[in-house]
Amino acid sequence: MIPIIQVENGDIPVKRGYAVSMVIRSFKGRRDVEVHLFRPEWPDGDENEFSWDNLFGSPVALDAVADEIKDRKIILESFTREERDIVVEYLKEHYSSRLESIFSAPMEFPVPSGLPPLSSICEGKDIGLIRFEKVPHFNLPFALRGLYNLGAHRPLVETRDGDGN
Repeated sequence: MIPIIQVENGDIPVKRGYAVSMVIRSFKGRRDVEVHLFRPEWPDGDENEFSWDNLFGSPVALDAVADEIKDRKIILESFTREERDIVVEYLKEHYSSRLESIFSAPMEFPVPSGLPPLSSICEGKDIGLIRFEKVPHFNLPFALRGLYNLGAHRPLVETRDGDGN
């Protein structure tokens, strides 16, 4: 049975704001790959349901630029508590034998301005997306994606360096 860690640290100021990630034991030649899950799309009305005042704080870095549209996407691509529970159940049902763990926690508010939304990060050599909605058994009522960075994880097979070690 995979460990499921759900941190509950009080109420959050909006209905969205739960982050979910999972660790896959073996994925694309790497071990213990962390995948950050998110909603790549949301109903048009969701953005109008929130009072956006005081949800964002100071930029996380000196060179970060606050962008109201990008900042809002960070919250919109996160999950409600109910959606989080649906995602966790889906992962348990279909991927439990491949997962090391599932982690969920509410986002910390105010969210720092200037962070990139997960849906805006471009795929590359090591960075990629899992498009769960393309899987035949996918049955969630919303699209689900997972962002991973293979460069941040050890290979399954360790190679020897040039000096014989």
